[in-house]
Amino acid sequence: MAQTPDIKYSFGLWTVGWQAQDPFGLATRPALDPVESIHKLAEIGAWGFTFHDNDVFPFDADDADRRARIDAVKKAADETGLVIEMVTTNTFTHPVFKDGAFTSNDRAIRRFGLRKVLRNVDLTAELGAKTFVMWGGREGVEYDNSKDLHAAHARYAEGIDAVAAYIKHQGYDIKIALEPKPNEPRGDIFLPSIGHALALIDSLDNGDIVGLNPETGHEQMATLNYTHGLALALYRGKLFHIDLNGQHGPKFDQDLVFGHGDLLSAFFTVDLLENGFPNGGPRYEGARHFDYKPSRTEGPNGVWDSAKANIETYTILARKAAEYRNDPEVKEAQKYAGIFELGETTMAEGETFEDFLADRSTREDFDFDTAAEREYGLVRLHQLALAHLIG
Repeated sequence: MAQTPDIKYSFGLWTVGWQAQDPFGLATRPALDPVESIHKLAEIGAWGFTFHDNDVFPFDADDADRRARIDAVKKAADETGLVIEMVTTNTFTHPVFKDGAFTSNDRAIRRFGLRKVLRNVDLTAELGAKTFVMWGGREGVEYDNSKDLHAAHARYAEGIDAVAAYIKHQGYDIKIALEPKPNEPRGDIFLPSIGHALALIDSLDNGDIVGLNPETGHEQMATLNYTHGLALALYRGKLFHIDLNGQHGPKFDQDLVFGHGDLLSAFFTVDLLENGFPNGGPRYEGARHFDYKPSRTEGPNGVWDSAKANIETYTILARKAAEYRNDPEVKEAQKYAGIFELGETTMAEGETFEDFLADRSTREDFDFDTAAEREYGLVRLHQLALAHLIG
């Protein structure tokens, strides 16, 4: 299927590079060279790619090996024209981080974790990426009494603020995007949702360059609405990056192909990302980034079939969402439902409290029984969306 040319599709190297090893089984696929992955992603129509540091070089790589592997990735990016649009750091695989990186009870480990992160901030700047994602996969607990929870949140905030301060100190054009997740691999991960992360960001001295990288499955694991979360992040000016995939509700982190979980939710996510809010407002302009994993059942060919499926699904949904938004019947149903009226402020511009309280239509003369009879036609509006999705 032909892509929409102005949509920028991006993949993490860890997605197609996942060898399908899980807690219950060994790998079912051979390792992929990151350079090979970059060239294959270009072939299927990707615009960019992202990576953790240890997707490209081993945790214990010496400086020469690290430099050689980074240079190979840079060369592949130049050869393919793919953009390195985001870099992140693995602070969750090595046993040293088993109690966290920024929130470990061991101060020396926290200091090591901060050095590892800052080194990769430097790498982000070197490669020209504009976003540095921070997922605190091991920042959490299994036992509520295992940490001073006040101190843990203080150390987490301190660590994030230090990274943001370092970016400013170095003069880098980089923003930080926090990635919330409720659980797995820890029983309870700190900053489990978009709302939690926004609250912590508000406490930072350098929070102006700290925002969010919400992931579909992470929100849906907590039975939250991903599209609503994106909307709140946009409202707060904090949607710096996104991770798209598929999830079937409150299970383990499935990382399915985008749209292979809750398809209706995926449709409304694409509608928001591509068409914006019905009454106008902030828009997300970044890459449509896929953080999925090819199923353990897939071999080397299936890896690339699944990668293409992400692009194809998003492209189909973008076309259908455009048709939905441009349908006159939909516009009429939106008007009937009051969606455009919701765009009007409740109190008029310049209206004082004295004026408002003196307006008898707001209470004394308000006919609430008649108002309660209003119908909104929300089922009809939703059915129109469904018809565009499956029609």
